[in-house]
Amino acid sequence: MVNTETAWNIVGIIGNVISLGLFISPVPTFYNTRLKDHTKKDVEEFQPYPYIAAVLNCLFWMLYGMPFVHPNSLLVLTVNPPGLLLEFICISIFFVYAPNNGRKKIVVGLGIVFIFYANVVALTLLTLHEAKIRSFMVGMLCDIFNTMMYISPLTIMTKVINTKSVKYMPFYLSLANFLNGAIWTSYALIKFDIYVLVSNGLGAMSGAIQLILYACYYKTTTKNNKNDIENNAVQLSTTHTPKA
Repeated sequence: MVNTETAWNIVGIIGNVISLGLFISPVPTFYNTRLKDHTKKDVEEFQPYPYIAAVLNCLFWMLYGMPFVHPNSLLVLTVNPPGLLLEFICISIFFVYAPNNGRKKIVVGLGIVFIFYANVVALTLLTLHEAKIRSFMVGMLCDIFNTMMYISPLTIMTKVINTKSVKYMPFYLSLANFLNGAIWTSYALIKFDIYVLVSNGLGAMSGAIQLILYACYYKTTTKNNKNDIENNAVQLSTTHTPKA
């Protein structure tokens, strides 16, 4: 019979694997569309903002997983450093290929992120002296940014309904996002963690809706425009970064 502690650890490890897979998911397309052709020094329609937002999300979950904020949250902490590294790699590629205006956006965006994060860390450590209060403050911020990322595909889902086409919503990415939200929801329920539960519960519902839409509109989707699907996978995957 598996006890609660063992089940909690197993689910958390599975969550780490799925989340890491989501972090890695843009890499093949990013390579094919940006790095494989070294003469193509252009970021085209891609924007750095989802990646910058993902950096902030990783930083906050790392802070939340620290023992002095939320004890016994090692599995929440471990997945985010490699995710943070991958987001910085993507941002670095943007910086290399972007025009000057695009580079300014990256510098300003990261500057705002780090100033905001530094202020939150200072406030947490210097003014909040109980782990419960620290967990509340940081957990609320994690949920706010997580929820924003989870609801960001609403525009894509609206486009699917309007066009009756799923070419802008890759199936495997939608499936992975559903599994990611579901596994972290399970993790939060085994040893009740309201902050991990809220945003990931919403994420699981968002992923389920995407899968339902995919099933409804798959047959009405033309089987061409493969590049559109691949390009969208890069952007969409960054809006669904690992949530814990």
